[in-house]
Amino acid sequence: MIEFKGSHFEREVILWGVRWYVAYPISYRQLEEMMAERGLSLSHTTVMRRIQRYVPEFEKRWNRFARQAGGSWRVDETYVKIKGRWTYLYRAVDKAGKTVDFLLRAKRDVAAAKAFFRRAFKTQGRLPRKITLDGYQASHRAAQEFLNEHQRGTRTKIRSSKYLNNLIEQDHRAIKLRLGPTLGLKRFRSASIAIAGIELMHRIRKSQFKLGKLRVNGKTAPQIWNAVLAA
Repeated sequence: MIEFKGSHFEREVILWGVRWYVAYPISYRQLEEMMAERGLSLSHTTVMRRIQRYVPEFEKRWNRFARQAGGSWRVDETYVKIKGRWTYLYRAVDKAGKTVDFLLRAKRDVAAAKAFFRRAFKTQGRLPRKITLDGYQASHRAAQEFLNEHQRGTRTKIRSSKYLNNLIEQDHRAIKLRLGPTLGLKRFRSASIAIAGIELMHRIRKSQFKLGKLRVNGKTAPQIWNAVLAA
């Protein structure tokens, strides 16, 4: 079980705050106002600390029930501004639109793309059959170098297709829509954690978790979260 300091009420407040923040386009200050309307006095900095503390734990709990994504990856990167500087969020979905993985990096280069492919391989536990990229050559080089590290890497086809990658570009929108109201990400680490929570909620909405044994059909969102965290 995840340990929550304080009473049962404190636990529920933490669950509300974290889930609402990663699920909906609101800022820390807006969440502070929402809590105040419910008679809960929390500063926006307290809300922020709870996001940073609990999102990694929640992600770990949910990932125990993760479904494996398909073997055809559509890979692309999008831009995220942190303290006035652009950083790069590498993301991939399969051909059905299910999230493969994501990784926030300070630079857009071969090393960053290779780090993403390695992370995605570790998450999925297998090489993809196909990797679809845009025309950016650093990504093609990174994909090839990554595949060369594996005996069966020659079985994976690398291709470039703007049309096929429309799927991942559309998927970026859900993440960017949520990031817009954050009123400015200040630190790389805190931004990475917040994005992980947003990506987790995006995967939950896309039914990427096997929850059958938890018997949560017909349950409310808070009840489902409680079941996952308690399992």
